[in-house]
Amino acid sequence: MADLKLTDVSKSYGAVEVLRNIDLDIRKGELVVFVGPSGCGKSTLLRMIAGLEKISGGRLEIGGQVMNDVPPAQRGIAMVFQSYALYPHMTVRDNMSFSLQLAGKSKKEIRAAVEEAARKLQLEAYLDRLPKALSGGQRQRVAIGRAIVRDPLIYLFDEPLSNLDAALRVATRIEIAQLKASMPDSTMIYVTHDQVEAMTLADRIVVLAGGGIAQVGAPLDLYERPANTFVAQFIGSPAMNLFEAEIAGTGDTTRLRLATGVEILAAIPSPAELAGAQVQYGIRPEDLVIARGDAMPFIEFRTDIVEKLGDTTVLYSRDPSQNDGQMIAKHPGIVEVASGDVLQMTAAPQKIHLFHKGRSLLHR
Repeated sequence: MADLKLTDVSKSYGAVEVLRNIDLDIRKGELVVFVGPSGCGKSTLLRMIAGLEKISGGRLEIGGQVMNDVPPAQRGIAMVFQSYALYPHMTVRDNMSFSLQLAGKSKKEIRAAVEEAARKLQLEAYLDRLPKALSGGQRQRVAIGRAIVRDPLIYLFDEPLSNLDAALRVATRIEIAQLKASMPDSTMIYVTHDQVEAMTLADRIVVLAGGGIAQVGAPLDLYERPANTFVAQFIGSPAMNLFEAEIAGTGDTTRLRLATGVEILAAIPSPAELAGAQVQYGIRPEDLVIARGDAMPFIEFRTDIVEKLGDTTVLYSRDPSQNDGQMIAKHPGIVEVASGDVLQMTAAPQKIHLFHKGRSLLHR
């Protein structure tokens, strides 16, 4: 297995710049997930690593070797695509062994590699079936098995679960996590638009936006310490609530003056030069709670829509002060709230995020 390094990598189509200033180190044995909105360039970046797209600028290294002009077949990578791309007239065994046959491997080597991959993916019982006799999840496992038998330096996954239904996505996601656990030295790069996949699979997440990297970090680091408002609202579901406020006091904790005139504390340090500055404070829907006991309410929540999901209750309120005109609260279990109810909400100081000019005060 190998590490991978991108240095000042860019991609342009004529005058249109798609990616720029991409600097990233991926360590041997990591599973790194690229996420971002549609059109952010995550699949393009993966295809550049694979050699399927030419790098316009910068340097790509795999295992310390520059790969910019190395053909895809010689980069030591194996790619699993969104479509299964299986040969319909070949059995599972033949689909998985085809690349090894082309490489001139012996029958003994091929048989051992295919049987080991089938064991890891629980495909032993299906080796003599044609793809049409398999479910969507089984076909995707065959596509993954086809990559495993090649024993590549780096595995690339391009939205491999997007064609599966919800139940199969969950099952196959767990299988991929188990596969990675059984191959701890394997380096994997995984592209998805599904943040649940990213949060549950990744050692580190790379959030792409606007042609560059918005933030890189462990899943919970991005959730708890987003570097900017984009990451704050992209990671986490539902998205973080953002409100306008003024810094009324600086120091180890920050005192905020809200639009209503109410003052609250955020357990985030702020420098003296930001006194009086306009900022945004963020509260995740799961941290916005109904004020009880001695808790001081500072948000009036006029309930518009109630979603009772059993394990959680999600409340929606129209709020012109929000960027998207909506405020969301998410509570565990069943909460007896009806549309039209007015609730007094609060949040603990340590659950409040602060952003100045779009950037977190924790990342100054």
